[in-house]
Amino acid sequence: MKYTELKNKQEKEMNKFPMFFAFSTEQLKEGMEKLGLTLKDKNKLYGTGCGGYYLKTDSQKLSNLIDRHHEEMKNEIKKDTTGDGFIFSMFDYELSNHEYCITFDFEPAIDAIGLSIEEINKSKSLLHGLNLAVKNNQEGGW
Repeated sequence: MKYTELKNKQEKEMNKFPMFFAFSTEQLKEGMEKLGLTLKDKNKLYGTGCGGYYLKTDSQKLSNLIDRHHEEMKNEIKKDTTGDGFIFSMFDYELSNHEYCITFDFEPAIDAIGLSIEEINKSKSLLHGLNLAVKNNQEGGW
């Protein structure tokens, strides 16, 4: 599996999750109506801290979904024992997405993936995949 395939699958699942984003009272009202609530029912919501809202009753479902997504990512990384497959595609995508070819700073890409420099340095496959992706992005190979 390529990184973009997993990312797209997980994005579709997240988009299906019953939550909304609101940055005004009107958007809050519209979002709450989609969840079957009125503005008087604000106490039935949790906020994500980034303008996102979901039902308190769905908090475990959201937690389970996020945990599963993390596990899927870890499993795909673990399956790529060389770093030439999923790991390369993961780093290559995020380096491109975070404009490594302009900034030559790979930390934003690593942060987006959720890895630390220490984790990468401890793993031959992660380090190899990152090195391949850095080279690819320096050559403009995306």
